[in-house]
Amino acid sequence: MPPKTIKRSFDDVLSTLGSHKFDVGPASDGAKTIGGPKTVRVSAHGCAAEIAPVAGKKPVSATEIVTRPGFVLSGEISRLLDRGYQKFLKTSKLEIPATADHLRAIHLFSEELKEAIGATSLYNESLGTTSDTYIYDRLVGRS
Repeated sequence: MPPKTIKRSFDDVLSTLGSHKFDVGPASDGAKTIGGPKTVRVSAHGCAAEIAPVAGKKPVSATEIVTRPGFVLSGEISRLLDRGYQKFLKTSKLEIPATADHLRAIHLFSEELKEAIGATSLYNESLGTTSDTYIYDRLVGRS
C-alpha cells in the first residue's frame, strides 16, 4: 500500500517552511496572484521558488509550486537551460554557465521544498537536477 500524502493547509505549510531554514516572503512583484490567492516566494541555499494555495478548493488544503525552483541571480529566479553540452542559468537579463555547485543547490532546495509542502517527489527528479528547457544545436532549424 503506497504511503498517504498528508495535505496541510497553506498556512500550515508557510508555518512549517518559516520554522525551518527557508526564507518566506512576498512574490517577486509583491502583488502577483494565481487564481486569486497570493503567491509566496520561498528561498534557501541561494535558490528560490514561488508557491500558492491550490485555487478553487475550500478549505484550502494543498499547496502548488507556481514558479519552479531555480538559482537566484540578481534577485530573479533563473531557469535551467540544457544545451546538450552544458547547462546554463538564464534570467531575463543574464545567462551564465551552471556549475556543479549551482546544480547541487537547486537539487537540494527542490527536494527539501517538495518534502516540506507535501508534494510528490518523482524518481527521475530525485536522481538529479532536471532542466526547464532542452535545446540541442543539432536540432535547431530542423523541421
